Amino acid sequence: MSTPFLSSVGNGISTIFSDIWSSSTTALEGPDSRMILSSVLISLMLVLIRPVWRIARNAITIAHEGGHAVAALLTGRKLSGIQLHSDTSGVTVSYGKTHGFGYWLTCFAGYLAPALWGLGCAALVAAGYATGALWLFVILLVLMLTRINNGYGAVSVVVSLLIVIGVSWWGSANLRLFAATILAAFLLLGSIRPLIELQVQRSQGRAQQSDADQLAQLTHISALVWILLWLLIAMFSLWYSAQWVTESAGGIHAVFSLQTLQSVLSNWQR
Repeated sequence: MSTPFLSSVGNGISTIFSDIWSSSTTALEGPDSRMILSSVLISLMLVLIRPVWRIARNAITIAHEGGHAVAALLTGRKLSGIQLHSDTSGVTVSYGKTHGFGYWLTCFAGYLAPALWGLGCAALVAAGYATGALWLFVILLVLMLTRINNGYGAVSVVVSLLIVIGVSWWGSANLRLFAATILAAFLLLGSIRPLIELQVQRSQGRAQQSDADQLAQLTHISALVWILLWLLIAMFSLWYSAQWVTESAGGIHAVFSLQTLQSVLSNWQR
């Protein structure tokens, strides 16, 4: 009697994965100018409004610590675990040599990751695979969840998973496109503020054990140089992402125009 049940479960799982693959590989039309500008404005509010940022920053921390974890695994370091804290800080613990390329890349990858995740998401949105971008984010969150070893971190990742899965599975094509565009914009814009905050903290004599300071000790290159390098990469990622995503909507100038802004604000007021 168990065989038909197991067969039914197997078929159900196979159908789910087939549907996910089909939706992920089915190209959607690119976002129009109003959707792009709306996504940017929403992302700016998430980044610039302090009370909102304190919550939204958890997503940037997840991307940051995920970057450390991926770099550690790629360079052969032993990943012990990841912790996410309620103050939006995080810690990724890996073991291996405390010098050389592997350690350097692991330190460097944290502040680099949100911008690169955003760049990749923007590339998929521009290519028409917004749904694929969302499911890829789900996979990354699931893999990260297996390495989380504190309660707050597990809750943060699970909540993020439920939100993204809900939109990816039950959302309309337009909602999925909008969500992926917001995700890309938020990761790109959200990669910049932590760098500014880090330098402010360092100027006040705090955060002396930051990734930038560890890299400075490792390479004898000023921590400020590393922060500026991360900032430069974030700005380039933002610029190229904007070019890709806005191409189908008439380009950057067409999207970020007074006419488009008026149209967006008019829709919001309805």
